[in-house]
Amino acid sequence: MTGLDDTLDDATGPTAPVWAVFGDLMAGLLGAFVLILVGVLVVQIDLVASLKQEVEKRQMEQQRRMALEQALAGPLASGRVTLNNGRIGISGSVLFATGSDALRPEGLQLLKTLVQPLRVYLRERDEMLMVSGFTDNTTLLRGPQQRFADNLELSAQRALTVTRALIGEGMPSSQVFAAAFGAEQPVAGNADEKGRAQNRRVEMAPVPKASNTRPARNE
Repeated sequence: MTGLDDTLDDATGPTAPVWAVFGDLMAGLLGAFVLILVGVLVVQIDLVASLKQEVEKRQMEQQRRMALEQALAGPLASGRVTLNNGRIGISGSVLFATGSDALRPEGLQLLKTLVQPLRVYLRERDEMLMVSGFTDNTTLLRGPQQRFADNLELSAQRALTVTRALIGEGMPSSQVFAAAFGAEQPVAGNADEKGRAQNRRVEMAPVPKASNTRPARNE
């Protein structure tokens, strides 16, 4: 029987390491599979979170536009004010004569109708109002009566005029500021008078306030 036992030992002995290697391989594969599965789940969770944030952002923007439309229902109904993507547009011809930064009487009356609803809107959302001036690309004629060096300066003075008029009618100075773009960012072509008239405009847009918080210093 000793010879038979030796034969069986010789037959089964070498197979033990093979099963151990196979077990280690399967454990490694299982671990890799688990890591891949965890990675996929993390990516999916991140995608779901990003999608949720994007949906919430769009919903907030939609609610913001609707609130602004409701606040400006009266001026919008008159047709002298437009609202596009949260930007309130007023034709330059309603506010100013050609090449001038002096506010027309009818322009001032229109601005008066905007102050109260805008004050409420800005206060409820803790936002500011950016008043932007735009012109067409027509070169300003040089002469003794010409006060502006170029279209950028003209657009800046018009934005300042509207800003000061809003403040004069009750808009808190801390909630409004002026910006100038000159002939940049046209909304129509400048090849004809119709397009140039659309580009001569003033826009007002609610914008978030800059954060006043500062990082704490190490004492």
